[in-house]
Amino acid sequence: MDKLTKSPRLNALLYEMGIYSSYDVINRLPRRYDNFAYTKERDLADKDRVVLLGKLVSVPKVVPSRGVTIITFDFMTVNKTYFKVIFFNQDYLAKNLTLDETYSLIGVYEAKRNEISGQRIYKGEIAKEEALKPVYVLPHSYPNHLYVALVKRCLKQLEGKISSLVPYHFLNKYHLINKEVALKWVHQPKDQEEIHQALRHLKYEEALLFSIKNQLIRQNNKSLKKIKKQPIDFSLCTPLVNSLAYRLTSDQEKACEEIIEDMNQSTLMYRLLQGDVGTGKTIVSFIALYANYLRGDQGVLMAPTDALARQHYANALSIFKSTKLKIALLLGSTPASEKKRLKEAINEGDVDLIIGTHSLFTKDTNYASLGLVVIDEQHRFGVNQRIALANKGDHADLLMMSATPIPRSLALTIFGDLDISTLYSFPNQKRDIVTKIFTSESPKIFGAVDYALSNDKQVYVIAPLIDFSDDGRFSTGQLYEKFATRYGDKVGVLHGKMKQTEKEEVLQKFYDGIIKILVSTQVVEVGIDVKNANTMIIFDATHFGLASLHQLRGRIGRDGSKGYCLLITNDEEVAKLEILTKSEDGFKIAEEDMRQRGPGELMGVKQSGIPDFAFLNIIDDYKIFIAARDDATQILKDKENKAYQWIIKRANYLIRYGNIKKA
Repeated sequence: MDKLTKSPRLNALLYEMGIYSSYDVINRLPRRYDNFAYTKERDLADKDRVVLLGKLVSVPKVVPSRGVTIITFDFMTVNKTYFKVIFFNQDYLAKNLTLDETYSLIGVYEAKRNEISGQRIYKGEIAKEEALKPVYVLPHSYPNHLYVALVKRCLKQLEGKISSLVPYHFLNKYHLINKEVALKWVHQPKDQEEIHQALRHLKYEEALLFSIKNQLIRQNNKSLKKIKKQPIDFSLCTPLVNSLAYRLTSDQEKACEEIIEDMNQSTLMYRLLQGDVGTGKTIVSFIALYANYLRGDQGVLMAPTDALARQHYANALSIFKSTKLKIALLLGSTPASEKKRLKEAINEGDVDLIIGTHSLFTKDTNYASLGLVVIDEQHRFGVNQRIALANKGDHADLLMMSATPIPRSLALTIFGDLDISTLYSFPNQKRDIVTKIFTSESPKIFGAVDYALSNDKQVYVIAPLIDFSDDGRFSTGQLYEKFATRYGDKVGVLHGKMKQTEKEEVLQKFYDGIIKILVSTQVVEVGIDVKNANTMIIFDATHFGLASLHQLRGRIGRDGSKGYCLLITNDEEVAKLEILTKSEDGFKIAEEDMRQRGPGELMGVKQSGIPDFAFLNIIDDYKIFIAARDDATQILKDKENKAYQWIIKRANYLIRYGNIKKA
């Protein structure tokens, strides 16, 4: 790791962001740009953001006010236009601003009073070539101007050391600028055109590398042969299907047929099963696991959390109760003696279906005849973990499930290494969830809880943080105190820092209805199925991605009764959340979520099953993906061409080791 700054505190913040080298610094793009081009005063309209050049014509005054400090002064632009200026809670300005200096003033124009509500003020004139100021997504305690300075230093340090992976032929084909220039322009642009040209190179290079990697993985997958297996007769699954509490949808039937057909091939299955919350992915996977059992093989179902694994285990015991299929649950928390006994039984072939978490692919977990691996919430596992589990069998089939559905055409591009089955319709009637936006002081919050409790229903209360933070966001501790003060021992709390035994105890009490209100972090996003819960209150909702909010909302109304989701925010900008109040279509919501996210915003992306990109936006840059996919095909057809060797080598490195920390 490089020491990127002289400050240990800032270095620690950079490491937390995954920034370890100068290359990482320059590969983190601005989220947006503040435009400091001077405003034409004759075009001013109410509430316009303005940038004005001029001088103070009155000494700044401090106006005491209850709970706030107000600074006022008169300002005359170079064009002799006068404005009254008001700043809030920046009392230091009264000492620093003088009448003889020229200043650049940024603020919002209030037409009625001919007043500027000041935001920032800088000494001197802003040069035209510096009018676009990059703004980065950074921790609250890392000032933007310090990161701008760091980027400048790193660009200088790396001069002459940055080269493109894009073969020369494609640089010419698309008229792409030099990569080193692209990185300089994207961080230090003189105008919007420089930003546009810089992003064309960076986005295309990333899409091309991604497409080559996907196609190489797919070629490798298709080349792997499995031991000749007994063909699966899908009709033998009919008794199991008929025993279900509801009929399969046509989507589920089609997905089952696609999966069984893959399993009957001589090459390995690598298939993604995607669908909205409640479309019945789990039952499709159970049918596939039963079909695998019928051909004499062991099956594995891996979940990201103990809670989800336990839920799958309970469901499996219920669904397979009329069969002879033997089921085991293997968790990291399983007692050592029981774990040893289970692993011996698995190795001897005395267990047909093993459900668990990461313990399923430890070195001492061996399988007699592993034929099918099912991975739920596939994005929560790394590629190497998935491969490690699949390799426990002699080339086992692999079925991955994701509850973040995206349109099929887009999915085929993003998950180019996988075949895809998609569930659109709901086995039972579609859930009826009313979603509304409120502030944290709204009486509707306790009103919703009171209404749920009076109808013998249960409530989730979601916080973005476990511990108190000075950035104003709610924590589980704060919310537990808020609700316990009113509802007493009806309230429980759940978060990731609790011991496993504590988590299990709280969840069991919530399942049993002893706890009526569960205050929790996002850990309940998947794997919690309490059918009696019909109300969810999500605090600081704008801090969650839309796809995650939709997943959380999917925890309620699971018994078919009407559900109520309250999105709590004190932010003025709520447009992001309004799509949730208007739609329950997971495909539309996931697509809008991807559209709203900037490149490199890894947090929500990792939780949504979508690959994380440094430069690309999956929706807006779809055409770039298509072009890069076709070019990747051409490159791999002519892979002996020396001009293509570097990018193919890099793609193979990515497949083997993951993301590379270099430009």
